[in-house]
Amino acid sequence: MKHLAILVCVLSLTVSSARPGVSEGLLPDNALTAMRGADVVILGEVHDNPRHHHVQAEALEAVSPSAVVWEMVTEEGAQRLSQKAVSDPDELGRILKWAESGWPPLSMYYSVFQASSAPVYGAMVPRTAARAAMERGAATALGADAARYGLTVPLPPEEQSAREADQLAAHCDALPAEMLPQMVAIQRLRDAVLARAVVRAMEETGGPVAVITGNGHARTDRGIPTYLARLQPGWKVVAVGQSEDGVIDGDFDIVIDSPTIVREDPCAAFQVQN
Repeated sequence: MKHLAILVCVLSLTVSSARPGVSEGLLPDNALTAMRGADVVILGEVHDNPRHHHVQAEALEAVSPSAVVWEMVTEEGAQRLSQKAVSDPDELGRILKWAESGWPPLSMYYSVFQASSAPVYGAMVPRTAARAAMERGAATALGADAARYGLTVPLPPEEQSAREADQLAAHCDALPAEMLPQMVAIQRLRDAVLARAVVRAMEETGGPVAVITGNGHARTDRGIPTYLARLQPGWKVVAVGQSEDGVIDGDFDIVIDSPTIVREDPCAAFQVQN
């Protein structure tokens, strides 16, 4: 169910594009305090909302993480990035092969990359692994770590049904029923891969670690936080969701609100022309 974002509401502000080192005042003091005291800060987003990325950039400046895990970057891309100093967005896009990734334009994310000089850890699931999750399940796709991350255990029937319903709604009620379990498997795989990257980053850098990801993976009721609670219950994890006009799916430790952007109807492509 969608619900109002009641924990933190940020009024609409004029956002400066200058980066880095410019405080825009998008983060309330209680949110800053919580994030600065955390081992892991998960910064959710609606991918195509530019303001959400300004919030993320401001959060990275405030937290000063020792590593940043990116849902939008592959492990291979992060390795290439670690070998070069990036001086402009064109070079960054070339190194990360951003245009081939399917994400919104890099211009939306560039301020987030600029906001931290910490090492980048890639957690994007390659297409081959996503296909494996669809065909043989999330556990097979993850490999040896599957049991550790809980992927060998089926979800309770009611939770499986709820997640399938969410996937159906997210895809404009256009997916055949037999595809819904496969889409849930891919989502579980992506959550696990992100959590695994966080664990590795903490082990290698000592933390704190920040995560740039979609709201769905930041949810405390089913996303990355549930995996980290299983693996490292002593870590303090703060999950930040970003709503649009007060509406967001799932549970979070902090919710930061922004205006809804003007976008095309995502379901228009599925509509049958009369």
